[in-house]
Amino acid sequence: MGTLDVQHTDDPSVKRAFMKALLDDVRALEIMLESDQIEKGKRRIGAEQEFFLVDKDYQPAPLAIELLEKLDCDEFTTELGQYNLELNLPPLACEGGCLSEMEGMLVRRLNQVREKLTELGGHVVLTGILPTLHKSHISAEYMTPKPRYRALEDVLKQMRGEEYEVNIKGVDELRLVSDTVMLEACNASFQVHLQVDPENFARMYNIAELVTAPIIAAATNSPILFSKRLWSETRVALFQNSIDTRRSSKHLREIRPRVSFGRAWIENTVLEIFRDDISRFKTLFSEVEDESATAVLERGEVPKLSALALHNGTVWRWNRACYGAHDGVAHLRIENRILPSGPSVIDEVANVALWVGVMLGIEERYGDPRGQIDFEDVRDNFEAACKHGLGTQLLWFGEKRFSAAELILEELVPLAREALLNANFAPGDVARYLGIIEERVSLQRTGAHWMLNSVRDMPKRGSRAEKLAAITAATVAEQKQNKPVHRWKLAEVELVGGTKENFVRVEQYMTTDLYTVTPEESIDLVANLMHWNGIRHVLVEDDEHHLVGIVSYRALLRHFVDSQNDEAKDERAVRDIMKTDPRAITPETSTFDALTLMREEQLACLPVLKEKQLVGVVTEADIADLAGDLLLQKLRA
Repeated sequence: MGTLDVQHTDDPSVKRAFMKALLDDVRALEIMLESDQIEKGKRRIGAEQEFFLVDKDYQPAPLAIELLEKLDCDEFTTELGQYNLELNLPPLACEGGCLSEMEGMLVRRLNQVREKLTELGGHVVLTGILPTLHKSHISAEYMTPKPRYRALEDVLKQMRGEEYEVNIKGVDELRLVSDTVMLEACNASFQVHLQVDPENFARMYNIAELVTAPIIAAATNSPILFSKRLWSETRVALFQNSIDTRRSSKHLREIRPRVSFGRAWIENTVLEIFRDDISRFKTLFSEVEDESATAVLERGEVPKLSALALHNGTVWRWNRACYGAHDGVAHLRIENRILPSGPSVIDEVANVALWVGVMLGIEERYGDPRGQIDFEDVRDNFEAACKHGLGTQLLWFGEKRFSAAELILEELVPLAREALLNANFAPGDVARYLGIIEERVSLQRTGAHWMLNSVRDMPKRGSRAEKLAAITAATVAEQKQNKPVHRWKLAEVELVGGTKENFVRVEQYMTTDLYTVTPEESIDLVANLMHWNGIRHVLVEDDEHHLVGIVSYRALLRHFVDSQNDEAKDERAVRDIMKTDPRAITPETSTFDALTLMREEQLACLPVLKEKQLVGVVTEADIADLAGDLLLQKLRA
């Protein structure tokens, strides 16, 4: 969205003034395109590196503002969450050793961050979604205190008008209701910009859309969110949910989401994208420059098109069209927003090499994909690749189907290698970075694979929080060495076993896969649930998942003893024996407070409620497991 000082307003006159400026920007761009005032014959690449900040125990750390003061460098800027930061690299000429130069700049800047973070007791983590994030981390207290983010929160709530459901299904399923934009803070990306000639923009943009699926299949790095194993690149599904402004409707009206892959091929110029976005999406903010863009043009100067940039920053296409002006020269860029942060810097630059090489190679060999492959198939490729990564079947030119791995290894890497060498990239860089892609894909070892394999190979004993902290700790250690992810050792729970931060809140280890009944259920069902599943408490909820009672093993025994000679025993329901209004806690309750409550009131089970709805349970067995794990760690130490 550009400036951090934007404000939302409902003043109609201010909105009209902004729309006038926005339309004037579009007209100015149209004039510039018609009169050949956009730079051409230059190809540059740039990047934006987003990353997470964690504390010494690998939990999200709200250190962004304090860290920025220590860094004192304009290349770093805030993000939505106080546990996120962004690094903006200067553009590089797309030739020679630009790839290794990009890697060097990233390594130096991130080492600078690591040095300052050490003083604050924290670490840098490059990853698409931080494994140790919990739902408590998406609360308002973690939002960066800047007008831009507060304004975004307010306007999205106003437009949405209601809470919305997040439903992402992978190996596990995540279902939650949210009314906050802070879900976006769970994501971190590595955004790459490629400058293109204005007359070639439509063709290059269409190629960018085409190659998005195989590129993300080779680069997935965010398979886990809130301890759930979801898509290979869960960022995509999460971002589309977190910025959705559409209200639910009983009718069949089609309303486009602000986060999208697109709907069709581009036919002529970049104006098609900007005009379509202005036609489809209401303006969120209203900041107006003092002088119109066309007036700046008439004076012989290059306009910033600030209104267009602001609106463009609030429509989140995965391949975004960008206008820029620097040193009196205007240019056009395609921004690839699909790549995740991490796993390591060298992995990220390898992804850039593959993307740029394939873009150039397809332009040389195939030209514009429009008319050669159906856009709906390309969009289907994209969603499938985000879900399944290298295991995806992709439709390609000539209606051929390949596995993503087969397409990358047999078609795209050779194509990219030839194109990069033809474009005068350093041969050593081409061999190094595309070699990393070949090894990663051949071994089926993306960042997503590494995380899931680490979880799979960890012993069953140990909490979810420990395992996810171990993955984060291993990520930090491997990234410092800048090794490609396919050479990383799997994470081991011993890296963080017993660390108290893994047990601070009950949300880190509570049971969320619950056996429940309604008040009108048969008591025999409760007895069988306890017998079949080895549990001693069954929670009672209504149709809205509100907790209304609890049945203990002791209450069940008392019922059967008391009803031995009761002819009406078969007519009794759960409501007749359940304990109403049981004590409950929230996910954010500290383990100390939960344990104190259980001891003082002699409770063997504590239901966990979020906004009155049942979300989990903590039992004596959970506490005993934690104590056992901590004791074992002490004995091994």
